Amino acid sequence: MTKRWKQRPPGSTWGEWGDDDELGRINLLTAEKVLQGVREVEHGVTFSLSLPLDYPGGTALNQRRYPPILRPTEDLQHKQDVFYNVVARDQIDPALIDVWSDDVVTLWLQYSTQWDSLAHQGAEFDADGDGEAEPVYYNGYRPGADVVGPQEDAKGDGSGSVSFARHLGLEHMAQHGVQGRGVLIDIAHHLGTGYQPVSFRQLQEIMAADNVTVEPGDMVLLHTGFATQVLAWNKNPDPVAIHQTAAYLDADDPEILNWIAESQMSALIADNYAVEGVATTKAQGRHTLLPIHHLCLFKLGVPLGELWYLHDLAAWLREHDRSRFLLTAPPLNLPGTQGSPLTPVATV
Repeated sequence: MTKRWKQRPPGSTWGEWGDDDELGRINLLTAEKVLQGVREVEHGVTFSLSLPLDYPGGTALNQRRYPPILRPTEDLQHKQDVFYNVVARDQIDPALIDVWSDDVVTLWLQYSTQWDSLAHQGAEFDADGDGEAEPVYYNGYRPGADVVGPQEDAKGDGSGSVSFARHLGLEHMAQHGVQGRGVLIDIAHHLGTGYQPVSFRQLQEIMAADNVTVEPGDMVLLHTGFATQVLAWNKNPDPVAIHQTAAYLDADDPEILNWIAESQMSALIADNYAVEGVATTKAQGRHTLLPIHHLCLFKLGVPLGELWYLHDLAAWLREHDRSRFLLTAPPLNLPGTQGSPLTPVATV
């Protein structure tokens, strides 16, 4: 396929894994990186890193993301004719005593524990080299052609308008597997759970105190205590406090951005809402609302994990003077998704 861009953003990884790459730095999760993760397993103890997917509860955190809607597909006890329509009556053994249940869910894919895909955020950039900026995503993929929506459902099945990624969807991560070495940085232990930006200097001090090292291909997890508070609210979060709880990376600190780029981490994950502070940047003029999202999703191809539950894992790692573990974290293999819930598992 012809390269879809003539110039790439400064400091980006566009084209480093091929003109048609849709994985970004997930490409760094090689077989050797998986083995490095496996070598961290000493006790065979596992930790689920997912909140229940109906948390945080309500829409106080994001007004366009709603709790899951779960309902049965049908009541087979009272609608046996539906069952007989698909299984011939003469094949039914009248002595059977089975009880059946099926259900269906309407799921907002970024409501709870999630991955952000590389199609989640793009930018206006002169990828064509003609002096005019145009909307574009990682590696030059274009809205309207590669990331489509919303548009009316062509199947006419009553599902309404649809939006999907023809490229950069999370199915590529799912098919890759997303397994390797995770490294946890325990911000909450050192700074508490007050709402505050974390500078690179503070991050360095925390990493030095806990002997944490990030190497190329590692998946980096930030424990801030946000998800722990989300659980404590029991699906009834304080609508003010939920936006003023726990630490976040200071996206206005250029050294934070340099660290993300130069470390060659394969993924950046936090137990808070967005890794960085939402609408906290002090940038002037034309600028991105979320500089770390812009750097990771648009320029580097680093997927972001948000609202992961890290409390129990962080406590165990601190008790055992460790920071590394095997992390297994594929998203749903649902083509075209720009975000996905998941149930990550850490093994120590």
